[in-house]
Amino acid sequence: MKNISRRSFLRLSAGSGLLAASAGSFIATPAALAIEPIQRAGKPRFLLSLAAYGFREYFEWMRGKQKTIADAGKKMDMFKFVDYCADHGCEGAELTSYFFDPATTTDDLLKLRRHAFLRGVMISGSAVGNNFARPKGKELDDEIADVKKWIDQASVLGAPHIRVFAGAPPKGTDEAVALKNCIAALEECCDYAGKKGIYLGMENHGGIVTLPEQLLSLVKAVQSPWLGINLDTGNFRTDDPYRDLIKCAPYAVNVQVKVEIQKGPKAEKEEADLKRVGKILRDANYQGFVALEYEAKPDPYEAIPKHLEELRVALA
Repeated sequence: MKNISRRSFLRLSAGSGLLAASAGSFIATPAALAIEPIQRAGKPRFLLSLAAYGFREYFEWMRGKQKTIADAGKKMDMFKFVDYCADHGCEGAELTSYFFDPATTTDDLLKLRRHAFLRGVMISGSAVGNNFARPKGKELDDEIADVKKWIDQASVLGAPHIRVFAGAPPKGTDEAVALKNCIAALEECCDYAGKKGIYLGMENHGGIVTLPEQLLSLVKAVQSPWLGINLDTGNFRTDDPYRDLIKCAPYAVNVQVKVEIQKGPKAEKEEADLKRVGKILRDANYQGFVALEYEAKPDPYEAIPKHLEELRVALA
């Protein structure tokens, strides 16, 4: 699936209530404005969290499918993950939805919530892998239903935030229609989430939010106070990803930090400057969870403790 080009987005924005001022500057029409940069009193405050996604190879379940873990000693589940977060000094634990047993009950979630509380760990949020750029019909309805299901699950867990995606339009789907459908789906889900006091964080994750301008315009177009940005530091692939993070940080309601960044159209990876990331968040007066989402190749059991300490120093 192709990402929407800058030129295409200019055209789509004009047709969906978003006004493109120029190729490098996007603003929303007055009717489309839903949020402005978040104004927080006081000084920046960071709560260190860890995303379960870093241990993706060692969870028994992946998107509803069971798998065999070759090294039984490294097998992970959500209770063990919460213990890991506690043992490594994390204030929070981000529980990615992919790794839950599909047979998980409300009682199971309550046991997990109790376990986290007794270990002194806050459940900072969850994450779903939806695609709201689908055409209207059963597939889009299923995507919305799945997000709502996890809003319910997050409410039971006491999680204040869920990471969501915009998605990419399937082949043959008109891009303008995909953008319109995404906005409508987000508004419906935000209304549902807001009634439970849960924020949805739109992640910069390719598709129709590949560029920071696309992400900001989409978030501003959604008529809800329960939508912000889930700022992923490793997902922009422009010549200057740090510049893109600066643009989006004032709208962040959750931050996921990766230890690598990707530059340019070939997504060439290099080590992330975590101190620079920390400065960007401080300059935006961000206050909230900062989750390490480990995706690099070295074994997470060996690498994550080191990166947690580096991030802790960068956020100090």
